[in-house]
Order: sequence, then C-alpha cells, then structure tokens
Amino acid sequence: MTDTTTDTTSSERPAEASGTFTLGGDLTVNRLGYGTMQLTGDGVWGEPRDRDEAIRVLRRAVELGVNLIDTADAYGPYVTDALIREALHPYTDDLVIATKVGFTRQGPGEWIPVGRPEYLRQQTELNLRHLGVERIDLLQLHRIDPKVPLEEQLGELKKLQDEGKVRHIGLSEVSVDELQAAQKVVDIVSVQNLFNLTNRKSEALLDYATENGIGFIPWFPLATGELTKEGGPLTEIAASHGSTPSQLALAWLLRRSPAMLPIPGTSSVAHLEDNLQGALIELSDDEYETLDAVV
Repeated sequence: MTDTTTDTTSSERPAEASGTFTLGGDLTVNRLGYGTMQLTGDGVWGEPRDRDEAIRVLRRAVELGVNLIDTADAYGPYVTDALIREALHPYTDDLVIATKVGFTRQGPGEWIPVGRPEYLRQQTELNLRHLGVERIDLLQLHRIDPKVPLEEQLGELKKLQDEGKVRHIGLSEVSVDELQAAQKVVDIVSVQNLFNLTNRKSEALLDYATENGIGFIPWFPLATGELTKEGGPLTEIAASHGSTPSQLALAWLLRRSPAMLPIPGTSSVAHLEDNLQGALIELSDDEYETLDAVV
C-alpha cells in the first residue's frame, strides 16, 4: 500500500521537502527559506507598494513550511522587521528569524558599512525591539567594515551573545580567509554570499562551509539569465519536469550542498508558491551534471 501522507504534506508544505540543516548544533531549520529584501520599496528603500500583499507573503511562507526568514535592519530601513512582526508575532517556537547589522542607508540603493561596536550594539537592540523578541536566533554581520578591526566588530557581537541577546553569529559577503579569521574571534554558524547557478564566485567558501558544518545562505539564488532562453538546458530540463526555470535553479542549489540554505525572495504570493515547489524536484544525476556544466 502506498503511504500518501508524505506526498500530501509535501505538496501542502513544500519547504519541508527541502530537508533540514542544524545551525550551531542546536537550531534546526528547513533548508528552503525566505528572504524579505524584496518586500521593501524600490532600491530597498521605504514601504512596499502593496503592504497587504507583503503581509500575505510572510504568512503564506510559514504556511508552506518555511521556518527560516532572513531580514536586516537595513531593509527599508526597518521596514521588513515591522512587516514580520505584524504578520507573524507571536512567533511559533520553530520559526527562526535571521537578521543582519552593519550597513547604514542614505537613500535608495545606497549602502555604507559601519562596524563600530557602539553602532552594531545599537542596531542589535533596535532589531530586538522592532522584531519583538528577547533574543535574535541568528545575527549576521552584514559587511565587514574595513575601517574597524575585525576583532572589535565581532567582539561586540560576542558580548551581545554572552548577554543572551544573540543566539548565533553569522557573516555576509566574506572570503574563506575572512571566515577563518572570524572563527578565531567567535563561533561562526553561517555565511551569506551571492551564489546561484550562473554566479559561483563563492564556490570555495561554499565548499569550506560544507566541510565544516557551516550554513551557506545564497542571496540572489534565482538568477538564471541566458540559461532561460528557448532551447537552453534550463528551459529543456524544466519542461521535462513540468516545472519553471526558477524551481529548477533552486533544486540545483539544494542538491549542490547539504549546507545550502536558499532564501528566494518575492513580494508576490503567487511567485512564493511557485518558488517553493522547487523543493519537490528531484534531479537525476545527468540533469544535475548538465546544469552544473552550463557555466
């Protein structure tokens, strides 16, 4: 007799089909998460065009099995934190909200890193207040500030961790050397770098993270560009699965490494539902190798 329970659950909560990863030895999440950056206005600045839809997206993501939501104080700024709290507070016990500090905003599309300890502490305290939590599960340094010694930046985050305000610490946009230097100061459980099917400049970091049990959170995971043109490998394989190129790109990421934690973002419920179906795709060895070789 066929057990249909798993199939039904997967179709209703597809993010659960992506498998799980445990951050820091004690924080288990479904590998396919959701990133909130696209919920803001143009240039990641200001309020969303459709606030009600943004709230629906967040609630629908959780309904579909997402329990890792990525945000940052710089998104808006402060806009996505407020949306998360409005949509999901009080939070379920298994929901992990990962946030970031270390970027200042001067206007649409403008980002300047500031890693002074007092600024990082201020922003962490504001994240706690805006999200409505007593402890941040995963706090990531949004960028390493080259003007401030790394030991001072991470040292302040370690103080916040020791005070019980931060559970785990991660980094964003770093090299292997920078990660190794950071590991001498504090335990790093995740890294978040640009990575997708067509941009693999962070492959060495991904391999290092995989080997050392560090979560790798690829931002901009759905870039497919020329691969979606008529007759291209992505389009052809997607057609054979009855799927979309975006779903296939996510399936490739999930297979690429067990430490991979994609966080595709969108401001549309329909796109969210479409993206998360990527967790249900099982690529054959030949399909995976074909996609792996396209760039």
